[in-house]
Amino acid sequence: QVQLVESGGGLVQAGGSLRLSCAASGRTFSSYAMAWFRQPPGKEREFVAAISWSAGRTSYADSVKGRFTISRDAAKNMVFLQMNSLKPEDTAVYYCAADPLASPLQPMRGPDKFGYWGRGTQVTVSS
Repeated sequence: QVQLVESGGGLVQAGGSLRLSCAASGRTFSSYAMAWFRQPPGKEREFVAAISWSAGRTSYADSVKGRFTISRDAAKNMVFLQMNSLKPEDTAVYYCAADPLASPLQPMRGPDKFGYWGRGTQVTVSS
């Protein structure tokens, strides 16, 4: 059974950085797409970034492009989200997601395309 466990969230001032980690277990992920989504207070869950496990192809939401970087460590079954130049509007619960049929490419990167989810980690950016 796939398990995804996020860590690394916290409180940071605007302009600061955080690195989120997602520990994945229970499968061989070579055919999977991995992604980060976020859910701001009172809003719907939204796509942040995705990566294909085998090829390392990535995609980003326009709102984070140039500030966030998704990566994976295949040897450790870990996925990371490096977040720089954080803004108050980045405040959200961040979720790690995985699915063998999803893709970093649209239209296969929506939240409905991912079947496995972690419990989330809170990121709060103060102004």
